[in-house]
Amino acid sequence: MRIVVPAGGIGGARFLLGLRAVLGTGTTATEEQPTDNGITVIGNTGDDITLFGLRICPDLDTVMYTLGGGINEEQGWGRNEETFTVKEELAAYGMKPTWFGLGDRDTATHIVRTQMLAAGYPLSAITEALCDRWRPGVRLLPMTDDQVETHVVVADERGRRAIHFQEWWIKHRAALPAEQIVGVGAEESTPAPGVLAAIAEADAVILPPSNPVVSVGSILNVPGIREAMTAKTVVGVSPIIGGAPVRGMADACLRAIGVETSAGAVAAHLGADLLDGWLVDEADAGTEVEGVDVRALPLYMSDPIATEAIARAAVDLAVELAGKKEKEERR
Repeated sequence: MRIVVPAGGIGGARFLLGLRAVLGTGTTATEEQPTDNGITVIGNTGDDITLFGLRICPDLDTVMYTLGGGINEEQGWGRNEETFTVKEELAAYGMKPTWFGLGDRDTATHIVRTQMLAAGYPLSAITEALCDRWRPGVRLLPMTDDQVETHVVVADERGRRAIHFQEWWIKHRAALPAEQIVGVGAEESTPAPGVLAAIAEADAVILPPSNPVVSVGSILNVPGIREAMTAKTVVGVSPIIGGAPVRGMADACLRAIGVETSAGAVAAHLGADLLDGWLVDEADAGTEVEGVDVRALPLYMSDPIATEAIARAAVDLAVELAGKKEKEERR
């Protein structure tokens, strides 16, 4: 199978580990694991930010490190065996911001990326070059080569203003009520090379349990991507279980756009024009979304076996629904 996965950070990366195991990519080929399986990941770049002169792409790096074996597994982001000497030295000089945890090993990746950008290489080519080291077992593409940044409109004692999503998310822990979430530059952006072709050639699109507003949502906001996906069989995995995010603060993002924090509301927000199938946790059994086939099963990615089972269920549902579509088209 050929599967396209629009992915954000931790949730998307961990789901991809399970999906890679299901499809047998990134492993030695056998008769049971043919070599024509393939996963193309469209990575969110709305979280990207420039700090200390370095271009940082958190979601691309989280996917790359996780699938390449270099992630800090306990926290789900950043490098394993990380040190923070550079961060400490910057703080000693009084350099700001101090709220972003720039690790020494991670800094090397950002230096390579920033130098290549300065030399004129597009982000898609740079991501491919970085993946040559990590061998993630998937094709990792940024959603766009254009600069798109997610900003959040907030209001507090300092007045109404827009701040970068990373500042809202990390420094303020999404505690400042958000009036609006905006993808600056999204409307003028175009999909990165290979993105639309990968979708066109895919047997299915699977939406992992990533943040539906600032991860999956940012990718779908790039003109042309959502439209291309509506022509495919699309199955999503709910990032909301029992009325709360699996991890992170997706509820704060959903409030900002006026969407209830529930598995059903997120699916309705994504739309039946996009979704064919939707996996919810057993805690949300009975969820109904008009025009969408909803199935309930355990959705906590508690260990590799559980994660693989979730990925397999998504693939199986995609195959089933694609078959139904084909039969209907023949009638």
